[in-house]
Amino acid sequence: MASIEERVEKLLEPTIEKIGYDLYDVEYAKEGKNYFLRIFIDKPEGIDLEDCEKVNNAINDLLDQADYIKEQYFLEVSSPGIERVLKKDKHLKQNKGKEVQIKLFQKDQNNKKEYVGELIDFKEETITIMIENEEKIEMERKNIAQIKTIYHW
Repeated sequence: MASIEERVEKLLEPTIEKIGYDLYDVEYAKEGKNYFLRIFIDKPEGIDLEDCEKVNNAINDLLDQADYIKEQYFLEVSSPGIERVLKKDKHLKQNKGKEVQIKLFQKDQNNKKEYVGELIDFKEETITIMIENEEKIEMERKNIAQIKTIYHW
């Protein structure tokens, strides 16, 4: 059975795309005693408050009708931000050639738990980056806790 996130994504993606946005990600999380359904949207020129409101209004009834979530939850619609988490292959493809930060679940054979480098390749089971000294590092995806873009202020 598909997760709540997968079901919500499949439900909402056509509507969100129809009104001119990309459904970047869906996150369902419990924080403290509260549940949150977070819908991350994007478009080339960026996201503002009006965009979030427009998407919120377009998806509210769909979510109520589908009734996938039995608990009371807070709906949040927002941008994925400048430094964004890369979860899907489409995210990796869009950011190939850019600088990323990779955090591992545990230290690797180099006794490191974090790498920063240029995303140069990805496959079904591996991610490859080029670090500062022109060294290629290939990591198994199953060992990666998070990959995100880096924005230099």
